[in-house]
Amino acid sequence: MAPVNEKLNSSQASPLAISGNDRSQDFRRDSHRADAENALEFDAAIFDMDGVITQTAAVHSTAWKRMFDEYLRGRADRSGESFKEFSHTGDYLVFVDGRPRSQGVAAFLKSRGIMLDPGNPDDLPGTETICGLGNRKNGLFNQILASDGVALYASTLLLIQEMRREGIKIGLATSSKNSAVILNATGTAPLFATIVDGLVSEKLGLKGKPEPDIFSTASANLGVSCARAIVIEDAVSGVQAGAKGGFGLVIGVAREDNVAELREHGADLVVRDLSETSIEHINRMVRAKRAGV
Repeated sequence: MAPVNEKLNSSQASPLAISGNDRSQDFRRDSHRADAENALEFDAAIFDMDGVITQTAAVHSTAWKRMFDEYLRGRADRSGESFKEFSHTGDYLVFVDGRPRSQGVAAFLKSRGIMLDPGNPDDLPGTETICGLGNRKNGLFNQILASDGVALYASTLLLIQEMRREGIKIGLATSSKNSAVILNATGTAPLFATIVDGLVSEKLGLKGKPEPDIFSTASANLGVSCARAIVIEDAVSGVQAGAKGGFGLVIGVAREDNVAELREHGADLVVRDLSETSIEHINRMVRAKRAGV
């Protein structure tokens, strides 16, 4: 009989030992697979402001309506034409929402067959120029803001905070020239590593939405390629810009019950509120898009 402590040769190797090695290899494979699945597929997230972070889209719509109705009624009185009011669904969302102020004025007036001189940025509010009407709208917007304040979307702030904890860089890209006032009033400015707003766009000569300039500039400022960044937008012109820019993912936030419209114009993922998604969900979507799934 062989001694109890005699070593087994290779042909007599313990099935238990082999099984243990296999389990170790399986564990390493599973661990590597888990690491690959958990690896972040994006490095930056660029948020729109109005309607995504701040509940100011309704304030904008109200200010635009007051300004345009005031102008159109005066024009009708002078010319004898019938007055047709400015509407939220048919006019604001189609011609104005998400666009730089002067472009919004021009686009809406063109839809009514009205052509005005561009004017100058310092035109007095209400002057019958593109800039003058835009300045009138801005004055009304600031009046409403001063009296009613600014509310935030808590779910958006929560997602931003979670992203920051994961090391994801956060940028803001907005057509608004009032971002500093709004962000300072809400205490949210420190959340963003870069801010590209209407004033920056004017200074750099950036094209407004639906061109991707403000988003691609924000991404460049963060040191991240567009393919490794995501865009979060609520306006049709905004998701169009994200799609044109070749971003890793474009998320549409359907505040206006416009899920289908946002999807048709370039959103990869559409939610009614950002509480409906998560970093893990977004990461899977980016991976699937990159894989062409």
